[in-house]
Amino acid sequence: MAARSETHSASSSDGDGGPDDELLLAALLDGMDAALCAFDADGVVTHWNREAERMLGWTQEEAVGRKGLAGWAVRPADAEEVEGRLLDAMRSPGRQVHEFALLTKDGGRVLVRIQSSGVSGADGRPKGVYCAFSEVHAQIDLERCIALSEALLEDASWGVVLVDADLRPTVVNAYAARAFRVPARATMLGRPLGELLEQGMEELEGALQHVLGEGAPPAPAEIWVTLRPHSDRMAAGRAPADRADSDRADTDPGTADPNGRSRPAAGAGAGADEAEAATVGTESARRRCWRSGFLRLASPLAEEPVPLGVAWLFQDVTAQKRTEREAARLRFRDGQLHRAARAAAECADPMEAACLHLEFALAGFADHALLDLVAEPGPEPSRTRDASLDALPPRDPRLVRAALAPAVERGRPPFIEPGTASGIPVAYPEGHPALQAYQRCTSVRASSGEQRGPDAVEWARTRKWPQGTVHGLCTVLRCRGRSLGVVTFLRDAGRRPFDREDADYAEQIAAHVAAAADLAVALQGDQR
Repeated sequence: MAARSETHSASSSDGDGGPDDELLLAALLDGMDAALCAFDADGVVTHWNREAERMLGWTQEEAVGRKGLAGWAVRPADAEEVEGRLLDAMRSPGRQVHEFALLTKDGGRVLVRIQSSGVSGADGRPKGVYCAFSEVHAQIDLERCIALSEALLEDASWGVVLVDADLRPTVVNAYAARAFRVPARATMLGRPLGELLEQGMEELEGALQHVLGEGAPPAPAEIWVTLRPHSDRMAAGRAPADRADSDRADTDPGTADPNGRSRPAAGAGAGADEAEAATVGTESARRRCWRSGFLRLASPLAEEPVPLGVAWLFQDVTAQKRTEREAARLRFRDGQLHRAARAAAECADPMEAACLHLEFALAGFADHALLDLVAEPGPEPSRTRDASLDALPPRDPRLVRAALAPAVERGRPPFIEPGTASGIPVAYPEGHPALQAYQRCTSVRASSGEQRGPDAVEWARTRKWPQGTVHGLCTVLRCRGRSLGVVTFLRDAGRRPFDREDADYAEQIAAHVAAAADLAVALQGDQR
């Protein structure tokens, strides 16, 4: 029996590794970030780790073995209450949380938050209590950080996205989910951002990689992105845009002048703008500008900063940026009109003044400008004229190329030099946007849609426009109640289609050009 007992004792000692367990326990206690002390059932201190030593100044040798905290870690007047609450945790289920003022070795006081819990033996009897404590301000700072994180991810008025080192979202708040137009925040988690963005992804990834490698930038960055459309929205929105010929008139067909010709009314172009909103507007709505700030996240537990990812905070400032761009564009165009009017006033030849207006208009607006005048301008309306004659539908005018800007098209002169002396009309086909603009007394926009390569070249050639043209805007020239011709503005590939604001600007230019052209026609009549 003795041998068996000795054997059992030896095996038990080898299996439990008593001294090794003590060393492991001591290492765990000393490596904790929180201060920890433990008491036995009689209130004697049995454990005291290094964080408690750092906080209060009492070493392990000075603390372990003391009975209670009175006189050294707690004021004698408070000792009974403090020790009573701590030892009560042996007989209470769960953890107890208290705040006490403890004494440091040099006589100072530290307000701490203590979490105490009882320790029971194998028979279920209480054997002691352990207490983990930290300074109250450190605990409050931690709670504030947690509360801030929760607030950013729930109630923030800007988007918050946390991406890992592989640039995949790991945390997304509600604002960011709405900005990316995903049904739920979980939809974005773990997915590459390239699956959500159509354009601007390379720039965004470059910014995130820069933050991972170099740290946070000194100021926010404004990044333009285009969201990927849903499949059903793409199918519904692209149908009107795929047409080969999208010549549109900015006019209301139901509004006509006394002569039977349709005239632009208030809110003209409603039908065209609705069709445009279904195509261009859809892409414009998906194009967003996000003012973004970036923060590199590093682990606080490592000796050297280890990047965990990037915190990306952003706000949608698309409306503000568009307003700023529109205001800047309006100021520039007003300045161009003013400078053109002053320069044209110094021209002795009215046609030279008209060409000058076209050249000033090209800056930032179009690549080509064509001025076509009718060979025989219609007569001015007369009050004694029979109204039944004016009710007849207008015939296709004979438009003669009077001027073009720039004067040379892609390094070569035009086939027929511009000028009205010869009277040779431009061979516009039936239904050409310029003829439509003249007949309707309004502006007509035309676009090649999504045609590229040879199809786009053929589209421009059939309309007698320069090679490379993909967008056109034709505006009638009206002066003294007569239609004198048409001015056409053209844009090459790489530019956006003309919109309603562009048509308004073209009509302002056409008013100045029409006045100069009317004066030129009047002077030619006087010379004859």
